[in-house]
Amino acid sequence: MTKADIVNEIAQKTGREKKAVTECVEAFMETVTEELARGGRIELRDFGNFMVKERAAKIGRNPATGAVVNIAARKMPVFKPSKTLKDKVL
Repeated sequence: MTKADIVNEIAQKTGREKKAVTECVEAFMETVTEELARGGRIELRDFGNFMVKERAAKIGRNPATGAVVNIAARKMPVFKPSKTLKDKVL
């Protein structure tokens, strides 16, 4: 499902104009992105949590040559679904 599909579904279910729904969806995505960039956490009850996790530095190997490669530490955005969402999906 794409962002356009989400906009269409919400517009159909709420009876709102697509332009207004698009603005809301984009504002939501921008808000989530900004909060995660600050290292924050977003909790949506009965849906799940968006958060940033720190990945430690590690040593890897180039599969083609077998050469050792240092992989730097980095931050990764993650989503953890709620129990309610898991129960509905599974």
